[in-house]
Amino acid sequence: MKLVIIDYGAGNTQSVKFAFERLGVQPVLSDDADVIRSADKVLFPGVGHAKAAMDVLQAKGLDKVIPMLTQPVLGICLGMQLMCKYSEEGSVDCLGIFDETVKLFEPKMKVPHVGWNTTQGQWALSKEEGSYFYFVHSYYVPKNEHTALTCNYIEPFSAAMHKDNFYAAQFHPEKSGEAGERLLKQFLEL
Repeated sequence: MKLVIIDYGAGNTQSVKFAFERLGVQPVLSDDADVIRSADKVLFPGVGHAKAAMDVLQAKGLDKVIPMLTQPVLGICLGMQLMCKYSEEGSVDCLGIFDETVKLFEPKMKVPHVGWNTTQGQWALSKEEGSYFYFVHSYYVPKNEHTALTCNYIEPFSAAMHKDNFYAAQFHPEKSGEAGERLLKQFLEL
């Protein structure tokens, strides 16, 4: 299996790579459109600022490539947010895979939202109700028609989403212990 991690300079590619290596898979880090298109599965991780990340994706032409992928794609944290149509972080148009706006948590809430939290719901990648995952984020996607898992931080938000071949997690499965490992295994088995 050819697993490609999109390497666009936005953070946690090494921790995602190490998580898959622990599962016996050797992923390829790449920003080459042909390499990404030829993958069996694609990881789209991210940590950082939405506008800066979109600037890099556009400069590399990946903003056109990612939405057209037909194999399973898993967006993680910023990767999930960039899959949406718009982010308040930098007031930027994103990839538009999910027709949603990424919002800043209300000022009354402590940000970033950091730590282990329980999710509600089940989806193809996390079939156990009440799994604990590790979150670090100041922006969120409201609940919507593609929400697969929710989490509560003052109010419910999308902890994970799914549409066609696109899967997205606001939390970091690569830092979420056994529950995260099970999720990554499920992604490999899709």
